[in-house]
Amino acid sequence: MADSSQGSPVVHGFPHLDTVRSAITALYRRLSYDGVHRFAPSLAPADAAFADADDLHLGAQRVARAMVQHLRLPDARMIVAFRAMEHAGSVELAAGPEYFIELNDRFRTHRRDIGAALSHEVMHVLLHRLGLEFPGTRDNEILTDTAAAYLGAGWLLLDAFREDATSSQKLGYLTPEEFGYVLAKRALAFDEDPSPWFTSPQAYTAYTKGRAQALRESAQPPLTAAGWAGRRRYAKDRRYAQEHPGAAPVPGPGVPYAFEAGGDGLRVAFACPTCHQRNRVPVRGRVRARCALCRTVLDCTT
Repeated sequence: MADSSQGSPVVHGFPHLDTVRSAITALYRRLSYDGVHRFAPSLAPADAAFADADDLHLGAQRVARAMVQHLRLPDARMIVAFRAMEHAGSVELAAGPEYFIELNDRFRTHRRDIGAALSHEVMHVLLHRLGLEFPGTRDNEILTDTAAAYLGAGWLLLDAFREDATSSQKLGYLTPEEFGYVLAKRALAFDEDPSPWFTSPQAYTAYTKGRAQALRESAQPPLTAAGWAGRRRYAKDRRYAQEHPGAAPVPGPGVPYAFEAGGDGLRVAFACPTCHQRNRVPVRGRVRARCALCRTVLDCTT
């Protein structure tokens, strides 16, 4: 797992957003709606709490067991050790039933972040058991961070983000704002507010920025919640599609929808704001549809 405290600068913004969205879609496809919602509620802060007075190894084992139980891993015993290493942690992905996790030696004195590091490594175990992976190390690590956050343990990874004028720390491959985005997506889907759990002011700020991005996606045309400017742009694009039925439906930069001509008339294709599965609905005014993947009701004005 990436660790910015080892000298790498903290990257901000949303550079990995397409991969993050693909990861959320992949979780719903692999687990189904019911499977994803088995991970409610999130891991409780008390289950990951780690006081300086706690025994290092016993405390790490306790938190690891809490992760295993939250992620519903059967018969998975985590053995946690500490050593000098470049990254924050690593895990051996064998057949089990025991998994060996190594954490960076610095967590011996930064115990409040052990839960964050474990949430990423234990998620590797769950994804391994599910047979879910993305090609390439970078995208697979983004999948792991996204899954940890969306399935209720990875809020700890955002809470481990701290930054001031002289130093910074961030765990994982996602930016702080991208962690905030995934947590906000979970909050909207699970009706859960993680903000009271943050002990880091910088984590809370990143969450609010990620939440703003998530809310913007819930207010884009053809969704009825879209604002005036978006609705006006949509009406213009729809008129062009109706007047040029043979034209290729190529949306412009930043346009979240595309029109497609079919035997039953014009349709508009757009991503579900919850799971990002592509949906297609007829262009005929007010339409209510349900996403087949995550069951979100899509109230549209097409």
